[in-house]
Amino acid sequence: MGEEARGVKATEPLTAKRIKPVREGLIVALTDREVCIPWERCSPRLAAAAEEQRLAAELSPGGYGIHWPLLDEDLSIGGLLA
Repeated sequence: MGEEARGVKATEPLTAKRIKPVREGLIVALTDREVCIPWERCSPRLAAAAEEQRLAAELSPGGYGIHWPLLDEDLSIGGLLA
């Protein structure tokens, strides 16, 4: 049974317009604001990664997630901002 059928209103997942990995953390541009998330808050793998690995981030085509190919790490925008 889907969320709508149970009386729970489905919401759109958070998406990013763009991302910019910087030394201090990950800058995520949303529709209405920009936030900087320190690497330590992103994930243990990113916190321990080398700068080169962190900076190689790719935003998914739909803007729902981020992939770090050098680390094989994938995180959702909603999870990062929770």
